[in-house]
Amino acid sequence: MYFSRSGSTELLAGMIEEKTSADILEVVVKNPYPGVYQKTLERANLERENNNYPELNMQLPDLSQYDTIFLGYQIWAMHLSHPMNSFLTTFGQLLSGKRIAPFMSEGGYGQGDSVQQIQEILREQGASQNTFTQALVVDGNKVDRSKLQVAQWIAKINK
Repeated sequence: MYFSRSGSTELLAGMIEEKTSADILEVVVKNPYPGVYQKTLERANLERENNNYPELNMQLPDLSQYDTIFLGYQIWAMHLSHPMNSFLTTFGQLLSGKRIAPFMSEGGYGQGDSVQQIQEILREQGASQNTFTQALVVDGNKVDRSKLQVAQWIAKINK
């Protein structure tokens, strides 16, 4: 499962799908973010200030057949992107007992506290017995050159 505004995280999700044959599901918001970065930034700042995250426009399939959930998102202002926050708030209880493999694109400042935010949201939604792999963190401008990094991450988490 992934959310991608500009395509970088979608590209990472595709690489993971190719290496693992995992099913893939895009997290879709009802009101898409603008293609212009500055307008997205303005909207994201307003959402954060008002603690008002986007409404989703998607259905979640039955997850009982999956042990591991690859969870892809961007880092926005050193935090979990708002659409992924909405996804976890809406569907987090359905991730109980799952192994979460977080992967993300970021703008040069690292993963921030995003994994801790995921853990906290899942607990708040009643999910339990989750385990987490090491996160894959890729600079958004280098995703197209990260096939080896993705392959190494998958090999490491599958040990």
